Amino acid sequence: MGETHIDRRIAGRLRALRAERNWSLDELAKRSDVSRATLSRLENAEVSPTASVLGKLGAAYGLTISRLMHMVEDNFAPVIRRSMQPVWTDSTVGFRRRSVSPPAQTLAAELLECELEPGTRITYDEPPRPGLEHHLLLIEGQLEISIDGRTYELRPGDCLRYQLFGSSAFVTPERSGARYILAIV
Repeated sequence: MGETHIDRRIAGRLRALRAERNWSLDELAKRSDVSRATLSRLENAEVSPTASVLGKLGAAYGLTISRLMHMVEDNFAPVIRRSMQPVWTDSTVGFRRRSVSPPAQTLAAELLECELEPGTRITYDEPPRPGLEHHLLLIEGQLEISIDGRTYELRPGDCLRYQLFGSSAFVTPERSGARYILAIV
């Protein structure tokens, strides 16, 4: 897979975050449960990060994936045209994430439009910040979400509201993907 502009920016931000904390690659590997080799390849933009790896790194740094991604995006703008909304794709699991309203220093919430392909499963061991508030509105498809061991089956129009303290999983059935809006506060 070739290096992209966003991969280079993510790589630079990951290097900077580690340097700000004076962590070695070995220290970050222990804190994130991501191998030292993978961390090195990410920081050198040799590979694109997966959703799972970004989740683990975000947790190690106490940042949401979106906040981490915002650090590599441009400054606050009041209107974000669809053509300018950053899109990040993890093709290894079939996940696409559009930052509709990215995080900003002076705004508490962020808004994402997410798409999962049929037969997708994404798991996160822990939230980047305990108690992180989520509001998920399923637009189309089917989605099963497990939050701290409790499972919810969502259909179009359903909204799941929760605070995340432990693990989570997002699963689509083999025959249907899902498109949803996620507000994070």
